Amino acid sequence: MRVRAAVAVVSLTTALSASFVPAAAQAADRAAPSDTTFSHVVVNGGKDVVLGLTTRKTVTITWQATDPDGIVASWAYLWHGPNTDDADGNLPMYPPTGTCTASSADRTTVTCKVSIGVDAARDFDHNGLAGTWNVLAGAQDAGDDWTEIDVAGTAHFKRYGKVTVNASPEPVKKGRTITVTGRLTRANWDSGTYTGYRGQSVRLQFRKKGSTTYKTLKTITSGGSGTLKTTTKATADGYFRFLFPGTATTGPSTAAGDFVDVR
Repeated sequence: MRVRAAVAVVSLTTALSASFVPAAAQAADRAAPSDTTFSHVVVNGGKDVVLGLTTRKTVTITWQATDPDGIVASWAYLWHGPNTDDADGNLPMYPPTGTCTASSADRTTVTCKVSIGVDAARDFDHNGLAGTWNVLAGAQDAGDDWTEIDVAGTAHFKRYGKVTVNASPEPVKKGRTITVTGRLTRANWDSGTYTGYRGQSVRLQFRKKGSTTYKTLKTITSGGSGTLKTTTKATADGYFRFLFPGTATTGPSTAAGDFVDVR
């Protein structure tokens, strides 16, 4: 936690709205105790942010800031790296103040929101950015002191995964062998292409014709270039698919079912 006079806001490199910087400049540059706290920090509604090569989406951060002296302004942004000084990613590049609603006239508690435009092609230029990002939350109180918490919350940004499936032969006689092939790939932000994802557990599933439920038949491991191949016995008409549950850096993916006519 960092607690300073609000004059230090200028160190955010114009990251905050100019609406309160002039007032901040009137405060002395001193350390001070702070009762400001942050809670209910949520990014993207609590869901992972999964990005392909050209994905554009709006990511929202919501939070609460509380201080007995009253909150003048509050802000939050996302950062990635070992610490804020050595961050290799910031979203947005120039963080605005949040839009805050006070629960009382003295503004001791405010509920805030900020929306961030994320462009994968612009903001994610290397695969190392996949994984956990941190939320920095800050606030200025009525005494012109400000507080920042470097890790007030977290969010997970993941590379988009894709899996395909093909079951053959079709039609096939009951009891004969069906070969199911496919490929698991994911967005490669380094190269700007989709590349194979090897060594990952992928489930082969089957849904009998007339049913709405898929059942897992077996789990296999993706090979070189993300290739998938396995066999199973033909028992009834139905749909085969591969399901990839995802990892800490790659989003889940499920192939559309491939129908096989069993005779």
